[in-house]
Amino acid sequence: MSDLPRYPRDMRGHGATPPDPQWPGGAKIAVQIVLNYEEGGENNILHGDAASEAFLSEIVGAAPWPGQRHWNMESIYEYGARAGFWRLHRMLQDTPITVYGVATALARSPEQVAAMQAARWEIASHGLKWIEYKDYAEDAEARDMAAAIQLHTEVTGAPPKGWYTGRCSANTVALAAKSGRFAYVADAYDDDLPHWIEVGEKDQLVVPYTLDCNDMRFATPQGFNAPQQFFDYLRATFDTLYREGEQGAPKMMSVGLHCRLVGRPARAEALQRFLDHARARDGVWFATRLQIAEHWARTHPHRRRPRASDMGRAAFVRAYGGVFEHSPWIAERALRLELGPAHDSPAGIHSALCRAFRAATREERLGVLRAHPDLAGKLAAARRLTPESTAEQASAGLDHLSDEERAAFQSLNAAYTEKFGFPFIIAVRDHDKASIRAAFESRLDNDPETEFAEACRQVERIAELRLAQMP
Repeated sequence: MSDLPRYPRDMRGHGATPPDPQWPGGAKIAVQIVLNYEEGGENNILHGDAASEAFLSEIVGAAPWPGQRHWNMESIYEYGARAGFWRLHRMLQDTPITVYGVATALARSPEQVAAMQAARWEIASHGLKWIEYKDYAEDAEARDMAAAIQLHTEVTGAPPKGWYTGRCSANTVALAAKSGRFAYVADAYDDDLPHWIEVGEKDQLVVPYTLDCNDMRFATPQGFNAPQQFFDYLRATFDTLYREGEQGAPKMMSVGLHCRLVGRPARAEALQRFLDHARARDGVWFATRLQIAEHWARTHPHRRRPRASDMGRAAFVRAYGGVFEHSPWIAERALRLELGPAHDSPAGIHSALCRAFRAATREERLGVLRAHPDLAGKLAAARRLTPESTAEQASAGLDHLSDEERAAFQSLNAAYTEKFGFPFIIAVRDHDKASIRAAFESRLDNDPETEFAEACRQVERIAELRLAQMP
């Protein structure tokens, strides 16, 4: 399999019809609030870092100061621990929320940790330090992850069940999954619902996070400038998802907060207005990320299944070689395309097979057309059709024709084949006897090029219907 082009990103996800999360109590929406606790874990030469912090503060255009402490930056972070946290704690202490706790920050804030625990908030791990991991070697990042878990356990009394690095690398999610320690990983922004990933032998639940419903946009160029903008955005997101829940497709809404940002008085007012708005509606489940993860794992446990994009040649051709009538070469060529998770579905396989068919020469496609049997013809009478063709013709009643109907079809078959050089092809599952006969008579008037194109379209439609019938 290593020599086959494979695309690792999942562009399909839950597809057009996401699963019903079945939130507790029939809730129409799950609201999940995260409080990022990073103060004391940011870049600082006191922490052994090369430079000061430059990310997510009130200082516009801040840059790292190599080898120096940045007094103003430090004091902004300190505001989050000294004042912002307590404002948010008073506001949220009766609400189930999740803290993304940087381990070294938690270790430097024992009173805040005690308050989190008294409020029964979930404390997930936000890494060892609030630093950028994109350039870290995989083994170095793994060591920091292990150290974060150890320090978190010492500070809180229990290991974290959730993980979110934030400033992560391409290795972060796989490292977290391979550790086998976490009920969920949150380093993803790819969905409105949890989903499973497979990393080697590990099945890992991902509970996606948010960067849009996030107060970090108060500190980014494309962001919020006023409390009203934050409130309006949260309210619009909530109202849209709540409406989808009323329509039978409940989702999860994540809200990301930072002590030093939304903990400022004016911004805290916007958060309070959103909380009042959400709490005023029926069917709203405020939950920790761990509660969501545990509920999802119970309701939608992961089940591994064969994936087309993981199959070897023999298995792939065995599974899909008969989708195009007597033309396994189409499956063989489709296998050599850039397949990925998006092709692990009937629509995905159909797309790959059709690409191989459309890329073939005219003579090759003509061979596919000629491989199809006549409708209600001699092969059917002799019971020599493929099982797929037998079932398809039976679905339209072509296995039970009167003498007049049989004679008419045989006459049409002869006239069609003589004119076009291949048998009449139609996706019979889309029709009944009457509409098939009408199409037969109508298409006899087509010119050869028009009918060749129509026959090819029908072949692709037959393939689509066959794939839909597969388990």
